[in-house]
Amino acid sequence: MKTVLFNILAIYRRELLSYFASPLAYTIAAVYWLIAGFLFTTTLDAVILTAAQYDQAAASGIQTAPVDIPYEFVRRVLEVIGSMSLFVLPMLSMGLYAEERKRGTLELLATSPLTNWSVAVGKLLGVLTFFFTMSLPLLIYEVIALATVNPPVQINVLLLGHVGLLLLAASVLSLGMFVSSLTDSTILAAIFTFALILGLWIIDLVARNFGGVVGDAIGHLSLLKHYTNLIQGVVDTSSLILFASYIVLGVFLTAQSIDTLRFQRS
Repeated sequence: MKTVLFNILAIYRRELLSYFASPLAYTIAAVYWLIAGFLFTTTLDAVILTAAQYDQAAASGIQTAPVDIPYEFVRRVLEVIGSMSLFVLPMLSMGLYAEERKRGTLELLATSPLTNWSVAVGKLLGVLTFFFTMSLPLLIYEVIALATVNPPVQINVLLLGHVGLLLLAASVLSLGMFVSSLTDSTILAAIFTFALILGLWIIDLVARNFGGVVGDAIGHLSLLKHYTNLIQGVVDTSSLILFASYIVLGVFLTAQSIDTLRFQRS
């Protein structure tokens, strides 16, 4: 067990350092921060405008449904970041194995004493850490924006929403890692991963056309549905199980893909 953890840590450090040394990763992060910062500001302005309109209606004696402005702000921000992640995460995962194929180092990994599971888990943790680093400034912005709110925002709601974002990212990156293990083209890996994730994102719309038990089963696969539950502060066990299932499935399929390559080389 100690050897397995050491191997995972070694791959994790190698993968993480490769991201912080990659100009492409910094370019993706810069574009992500630029767009996310703009959308964050836009969302904040929209929520402030909503609050002003609510106060104006209350002052005029008009009865309106109560609105939790801070909660609404957090929900909208996480919705925006989640939608952006559909474009950013495939670009982060596209080179996890495709670059190894292109450089000819995948054969070394496939024939090394390291288990395929150790390599896959280490790579997944590395890219997930980099994504968390990219998202950390946005969390700081949220804390600053909500620092003077009265009454204060419940910290568990804020944390649950960001845990949901990390689970979403881990699921997408895990499946993207599997797609990357099938090709030596990073562009194709990014395109196929985006198509796969987009399908899982909107599959709930397709499920509505079926209805009944079949529709419920298909709709349960939706990433959007379960991500929305978490950012709304709903601790749903089925959502946690679904994200965990996607993560394990991606790692398992990746390990099997590399194991097939190892068998072919032998």
